[in-house]
Amino acid sequence: MHQHEDAKAAKQIEFVTLVAGGQSFCIEITQIREIRRWTPVTLLPHSPPYVLGVINLRGAVIPILDLAAKLGFQPIEPTERHVIIIIAIEERIVGLLVESVSEILGISSDMVRDTPRTQEDDSTRAINGIIPTGDDMIKILSLEALLPATLATAA
Repeated sequence: MHQHEDAKAAKQIEFVTLVAGGQSFCIEITQIREIRRWTPVTLLPHSPPYVLGVINLRGAVIPILDLAAKLGFQPIEPTERHVIIIIAIEERIVGLLVESVSEILGISSDMVRDTPRTQEDDSTRAINGIIPTGDDMIKILSLEALLPATLATAA
């Protein structure tokens, strides 16, 4: 009886798993608007190195960011095999260039482990938790920490 109550208390969460910088990450599925193939971008002058440019998505101008570069990894050299994940954070729509999207992962909230905090900087704040899966660990991205509100004016 006690285990049944624990199972009810653990909330089910769905994530989309992806690869950026050769690492496994995931984004909560409710934050994703769509997933599309790479398309060339229009460059923006004086933008940060992780801002690749903008695309026109059904009349809306959407900034496209290299997720690997934003996280401090080697930038992705985009090809038609790469993917753009269109995400929504509050009122903002942003595209994230990633190497690949793997699967939809449904887990219970009690499977999420806290991120060890060795130092507090932008990259550690961008990780909301870790999901151990066999030999791998999938890092949960905090889009709010990764893409602060000031990014809307920068991109």
